[in-house]
Amino acid sequence: MEKPNSEIQHDINLLSFDIDNTLIDFNTHKSNFRKVWKKHKPEQGVLLAYNTGRLVDDVIHLIEKGTLPEPDYIISGVGTHIYDYNKKCVVKEFNDVLDDGWDLKLVEDIIQNIDGPINEQPSKYQHDYKRSYYFHNATEAVITEIENTFVRANMDINVVYSQEQFLDILPKWANKGNALQWLLRKLNLKASNALVAGDSGNDSAMFDMEDIKGIVVANAHEELYKYTKYRQIYHAEKDCGDGVIEGLVYYGILPEEAIVSSNTDHTEDYIIQQELNSIASEDDKEKLDLILEGYEKAIIALKKNITPLGFSACSIEDNITHGTDENYHSVWARDGAITVIGSLSLVDDEEIHKCQRQTLVTLIENSSRNGQIPSNVRLKDKQPDYSGVGGICSIDSGIWVVIAFYEYVNVTKDIKFLRKYIGDIKETMRWLGAHDSNNDALLEIPEAGDWTDLFGGSYNILYDEILWYRSNVCFGRMLEMLGDYDEAGEYIRWSQVIKKEILQNFWPSTQQKLFQTVSFAERQFTLGDTPYLIQQTTPFDFSWRCDVFGNVLAFLFGTVDAEKAHQTFKFMLGVGVNDPFPVSNVYPVVTPGDPDWKPYYTVNLLNLPNHYHNGGIWPFVGGFWVKFIGKLGFRDMAISELHKLALINKEGLNDEWEFNEWAHGITGKAMGKAYQAWSAAQYISACHDLKIIKK
Repeated sequence: MEKPNSEIQHDINLLSFDIDNTLIDFNTHKSNFRKVWKKHKPEQGVLLAYNTGRLVDDVIHLIEKGTLPEPDYIISGVGTHIYDYNKKCVVKEFNDVLDDGWDLKLVEDIIQNIDGPINEQPSKYQHDYKRSYYFHNATEAVITEIENTFVRANMDINVVYSQEQFLDILPKWANKGNALQWLLRKLNLKASNALVAGDSGNDSAMFDMEDIKGIVVANAHEELYKYTKYRQIYHAEKDCGDGVIEGLVYYGILPEEAIVSSNTDHTEDYIIQQELNSIASEDDKEKLDLILEGYEKAIIALKKNITPLGFSACSIEDNITHGTDENYHSVWARDGAITVIGSLSLVDDEEIHKCQRQTLVTLIENSSRNGQIPSNVRLKDKQPDYSGVGGICSIDSGIWVVIAFYEYVNVTKDIKFLRKYIGDIKETMRWLGAHDSNNDALLEIPEAGDWTDLFGGSYNILYDEILWYRSNVCFGRMLEMLGDYDEAGEYIRWSQVIKKEILQNFWPSTQQKLFQTVSFAERQFTLGDTPYLIQQTTPFDFSWRCDVFGNVLAFLFGTVDAEKAHQTFKFMLGVGVNDPFPVSNVYPVVTPGDPDWKPYYTVNLLNLPNHYHNGGIWPFVGGFWVKFIGKLGFRDMAISELHKLALINKEGLNDEWEFNEWAHGITGKAMGKAYQAWSAAQYISACHDLKIIKK
């Protein structure tokens, strides 16, 4: 679904939002919506209505205790009452419509004579225009038969079944959609002037209105996903209230700042406070001057990597190559994609823009016949190479290209470019999906089959699964841009399955769910809890190490929420992954004698402890790290880390501002190739993300 032009004033005048598991978590009542709405709501022209299965008194109680902000209207009881909150009264004209053909006593008699474990819900959920029951795991055929029973009794009623457990019997004209339509007519508004949000089947009537705009939160039930897949609805990447906030930003009702405002304030946490106190003593002008100098140097470094085929991994002219280093004379899929993503803030620079586009073209047009993106394409003869060390294919290369392609067309709005290559991207998604050999939503990665190509890891690896989740979201968004909402919905829904599997498999917890079988891997997790997503799992073992890059991407890409990301941030600060510079890629490092140690770690002395992928400092990851902290809401801390990132990029092996490939994890001394494209690009991206550079 293409994002509305932010320069065009939206035409939305009424918001109609479900409450439970849409605006708030049903069990905990947690939500950031009230705080964000109070801070960022439009000054005028937008009315807020709750459209809920709860009764009016219940909703008012949530408002009075500060769970929800004050609305203008409350549509309650699954569309059976409309309450004018400002006038503090029920809109009686609406109830006159509901009386037609409604017989409460006959409803009760019919339900009592239906076979099946149907139990009446407590009296607080009942009123004169609604009878509510618990009816678990009813099939579609059973619900249809209930509807037919009422037809045979000459009663035109509305049967609403949701979340595979809630059965509501309502008057013929009563549902959330009809009530909303009635309210819109009363307010002299059209359906196109309304925005709805929901999570379950009883919200479907709202989405059924012609020309309606909508938000489906990430935690929505499959029934609502199926119902909305043909409609131009925004499927959020976040759960509950955060998903609604995300959608409101998308539709231009709330500013971008609302996303950051939705994060819980953790500035009083002890370890965060210590860090902030330390930063307070730093010279802000000195930091900013170096950051700005680094920005200009980063653009120079980036342009050193412009070639006729796209971005090279490092400057060809500034690096002496020999032996296997000849590989650097290539356009690399992974490096090129991350460079494209990082440099998109410079898309108005014609030279850089042309190289961004050519990088994607070179990689996509050299895809294999089964959709595999090449690991790299050599500059000297334009030949693609599909494997890396040991002839092992690079799984994450293709994923990064899918993500980069989406980010590029999302910024440029080049739909013609998207149409040209969407078929190739689809083949790549199929090739990637084939690596989910057991259909559990997670990819099986061969050892050394991703960016840590000389570092052990296989089967389900956090970093790759995070990218897989994001690529499914990105591909779905691209299909939305082209109007293919059916297939787009399938990919967006599958991304949510991937997300749930990641959280279940990579965030260990001692909390066991009742009535659930426990796999061998899950049993191992009962040994303890972690404040981060673990590095790797297999059917037979797992690694408790903290993959710093994987955890950073998990929050930036929306796989974990701000609360989990904050726990992870405190852990990573505590163990010093950003010391001396941002940021080491893994904690703790693997040492000889460790069960995870591999003999090949000594090849070229690359993966000794605190070297290369074994705890080395990677400036390009440091750019993501800065954005991670900024997204958490700690801007001052993010700027301080950006200053440290400028220092390591300035360090150099032979000269200042070499933006080297990596640095030693203890000494912080620069290592690897000079003028690395992704190091420069992600530094540029971090500067723009913190709005230090004004466009």
